[in-house]
Amino acid sequence: MELAIYGVFRDAGIEDVKARAIAETIHTNVKATIAEVVEQHYAVHAQQLATRGDVEKVRLDVEQLRLETKAEIEKIRLEVEKVRAEVARVETNIIKWIFGSIVTAAGLATGIALAIVRLFFTAS
Repeated sequence: MELAIYGVFRDAGIEDVKARAIAETIHTNVKATIAEVVEQHYAVHAQQLATRGDVEKVRLDVEQLRLETKAEIEKIRLEVEKVRAEVARVETNIIKWIFGSIVTAAGLATGIALAIVRLFFTAS
């Protein structure tokens, strides 16, 4: 590239020393600009890339969330077991009360029936 620029200046009639100096200056500036653009490109690219450390941090975060979720599920499972035990206890109490009520109602009905029989058959 430097030779092409030098040739253009020589063809334009600029003396050899000046043409060479201008071509070298342009060449140096273009190289510096390209290097700067490449460096900026890599800087932007590096910001967008995940490093192994980034990936490991995300993996650890996911693992921590998994363990916390597992612990929460275990707490909920224990609560469900407590509720089931309470429901079973209440169910047992309800069955006792219903059975007791049936026995009491049957005894009361029997007592009323005997009282009626005794009232009508003893009084005659």
